[in-house]
Amino acid sequence: MKALILAGGAGTRLRPITHTSAKQLVPVANKPILFYGIEAMVAAGIVEIGVIVGDTRDEVMAALGDGSTWGATITFIPQDAPLGLAHCVLIAADFLGDDDFVMYLGDNLLEQDLAAFVKAFESERDSVDPPSAQILLKRVPDPHRFGIAELDDAGNVVRLVEKPADPPTDLALVGVYLFDSSILDAVRAIAPSPRGELEITDAIQWLVDQGKRVRQEELTGWWIDTGKLTPLLEANRLLLEKIETRVDGTVDDASVLDGRVVVEAGATVTNSTLRGPLVIGAGTVIEDSFVGPFSAVGNDCVVRQSEIEHSVIMDGSTIRDIPRLEDSLIGKDVVVSRTQVRPRALRLMVGDHCQIDVE
Repeated sequence: MKALILAGGAGTRLRPITHTSAKQLVPVANKPILFYGIEAMVAAGIVEIGVIVGDTRDEVMAALGDGSTWGATITFIPQDAPLGLAHCVLIAADFLGDDDFVMYLGDNLLEQDLAAFVKAFESERDSVDPPSAQILLKRVPDPHRFGIAELDDAGNVVRLVEKPADPPTDLALVGVYLFDSSILDAVRAIAPSPRGELEITDAIQWLVDQGKRVRQEELTGWWIDTGKLTPLLEANRLLLEKIETRVDGTVDDASVLDGRVVVEAGATVTNSTLRGPLVIGAGTVIEDSFVGPFSAVGNDCVVRQSEIEHSVIMDGSTIRDIPRLEDSLIGKDVVVSRTQVRPRALRLMVGDHCQIDVE
């Protein structure tokens, strides 16, 4: 089995961060979002991975390399324009060949045992009625924003529709799919939707209409599309909930560590309080500050005389003399400072290489 990971989206909803960074490489819990997908594939025993790349291809390719970091082999497949998920399958046809494959949206994070999901599909491939596809569903409060599945009384998939104005159910398609090679016939047979894209929902519907079996499972854990600030911070919170305390850096006697805290090698903490769950990256300096729960401070940052909570601070940034920074996403090599100290909380989303002076 192979994997096809989609990492070509522009990330317009995370601007200004994505003016200079690929959205799939924005870190949550100090690890790029895309890395979680790669790790999940390898943990499921899938090491032949194709990655769809777009305008940010140079950055994504540099971050992933040849895949050897994870014990995988990565093939990059360029997509010149965002023409839909089914279009990604179409342009990956040579890479996929006749193999079964997992398709995974590179900016999604989910609480799901991918290995078990794959095993369930493979276990039925030799049955009398083997599935040609397998989808993962999640009940959502706003189904008009998603591809939606309709099931019959026996739980079989009978209809799929993309972003319906009048949703037939609240069962949204999560960004993980399993296919056999018949999906290549489907993506070649369908026409672009009214929004000009080849929709994967239309391709799966084509399989249903051809009498192919589409297996489904309902996700019971969490699923987050990290394409906006609020869900990205929520993903950061959920992943930080899983960490265990580890202190490889230097923490002085005047500092207090409370709860699950990770301090990476080369980081120094002086006269500060760290209240977890949180992670402090390698080479970062924390002085005379409070870093509170659900914060991830990247590598080589500086936090001085400031208070931070429920925020993501990317590599190389400085937070100085800020009474309170919360619910924020700060890009790489940013400086946020204050000339006059006033007791007011800041909520910011700041792109790379910016300087913010707050009065």
